[in-house]
Amino acid sequence: MISVVIPVYNEAESLRQLHREIADVAASERLDVEFLFVDDGSRDDSWKIIESLAQEDARVGGIRFRRNFGKAAALDAGFQAARGDYVATLDADLQDDPRELPRFLDALQGELDLVSGWKQVRHDPADKVIPSRVFNWLVSRLTGVALHDHNCGYKVYRGEVVRDLRLYGEMHRFVPVLAAARGWRVGELIVNHRKRQFGRSKYGFSRNIKGFLDLFTVFFLTRFGDRPAHAIGGCGLAALAVGALMLALSGLGAVGPALVDGPIWRLFPSAIYGWLAVAVGVVLLKLGLVAELTVSSRTTRSSTYSIRERRDPRHKRSTDAAS
Repeated sequence: MISVVIPVYNEAESLRQLHREIADVAASERLDVEFLFVDDGSRDDSWKIIESLAQEDARVGGIRFRRNFGKAAALDAGFQAARGDYVATLDADLQDDPRELPRFLDALQGELDLVSGWKQVRHDPADKVIPSRVFNWLVSRLTGVALHDHNCGYKVYRGEVVRDLRLYGEMHRFVPVLAAARGWRVGELIVNHRKRQFGRSKYGFSRNIKGFLDLFTVFFLTRFGDRPAHAIGGCGLAALAVGALMLALSGLGAVGPALVDGPIWRLFPSAIYGWLAVAVGVVLLKLGLVAELTVSSRTTRSSTYSIRERRDPRHKRSTDAAS
């Protein structure tokens, strides 16, 4: 079965058409699907439409947040509820074409565990396309996961992958990187990108700033998340080495600051910076040890979102029906 997870934020106008298009593809390709709409605090009639669709189609389920928690939280909630052997994610604005689903599934029949869409031809304004391309280039270079479009919401996973991931904050931009860091095999597929029919984009310029800040977080988590002392402690050792060198050059390394007072400090400014670097190095080494203790004793993270209502699909899996 394929679980189709769709984050929703003020997309009431497009939901019925999106459901119809996915249902048509499922019928023509004989796919067993369930729909999981996650209403991320919409202020329009999105939840009413989801409830109506659930009444009409037993395959439709919905999760409603108490407020807007962001796309990463919506995806995480959908992932935890998904029952499918495969999980597809696509945006609710109709720009992702459901007719691409069979191609994604074909790509997963090989060695890949996650296939990410690549909007090679984008129907978005230049102020979104250009920063996105710069961002994707940086992510590929810094993380080693070479994709053209990391942030494309159109992805299909093996079920085991989504159950191995936990998303929070705005980490939805880095799902392929997070998956690759855990050993899952990632690939991409050129997809048809359609023009927006209703509403407007929910993301402004601040999205670019947040994305670049999150990139450094992901770089640290994927490289040093299980061994933070290697990064923090490494910086501490470097600071200690620099401090020791400066003290040696100043001639005060053995004398110490307590024996020197008055204007003589102006003759040896490197000693001041040397002792400062030593102090910073000691602090960083201690922080590294504390971080290691935190990692070694951490427990399962609680959810970062709060669900107001939930409607599970009444649809039974084909294997369940057979039994």
